[in-house]
Amino acid sequence: MTRLLVHVEGETEESFVNEILGGHLLGFGYEHVSARLVGNARLRSRRGGVRAWPAVRDDILRHLKEDRHCIATTMVDYYALPQTGDRAWPGRAVAAAAQPADKASIVVGALAADVASAMGADFNLSRFVPFVVMHEFEGLLFSDCEAFALGIGRTDLISKFQDIRDKFATPEEINDSPMTAPSKRVEALVAGYQKPLLGILAALEIGLPRIRAACPNFSDWLARLEALGSADL
Repeated sequence: MTRLLVHVEGETEESFVNEILGGHLLGFGYEHVSARLVGNARLRSRRGGVRAWPAVRDDILRHLKEDRHCIATTMVDYYALPQTGDRAWPGRAVAAAAQPADKASIVVGALAADVASAMGADFNLSRFVPFVVMHEFEGLLFSDCEAFALGIGRTDLISKFQDIRDKFATPEEINDSPMTAPSKRVEALVAGYQKPLLGILAALEIGLPRIRAACPNFSDWLARLEALGSADL
């Protein structure tokens, strides 16, 4: 049976995998689904931001080489990915100038190519399924604004959340400037917003079916993982 390791950037994504995503995917044939904070994030002396790609790639490559019967994926926010210098993630700088519908596929394609090159010509490409959240985790919560508000105990914000959602074709297009990224919009409405706690409470209330119905990039990723659950690696 297949094992899945999800390389995540923070505690919120870690909880999302362990409490929501993992149980769903076990129903598609996986033996085990777990999350790992990228680049030994728990050991950081300074919190915040995504680790440099070389550190994350080392983690992914090590796992793929040590466990020949596993699939690795990522769940990191597009918004926070380093674009330049020795910390840069492949494709991120190019994606910044692309159309919204193309941004995720540019980064995902570049990540997949980089890992495949490092693993060698005999690498089974289906064993690495990169994913970036557009534009960050909070964007997914706008999939159902009523459930979002109910999940965090702030039903007074339903209309305000819906006003934000209605400005975009999908929740994944809520943009990524330092002032208008999804988390910044939420923080402006919810004083003391605690992402690891409130984000997961909201996601539990919304549920995977409504998130994937509203977020095509997320849905495509989940469908790929579901299809690989019973794969013969």
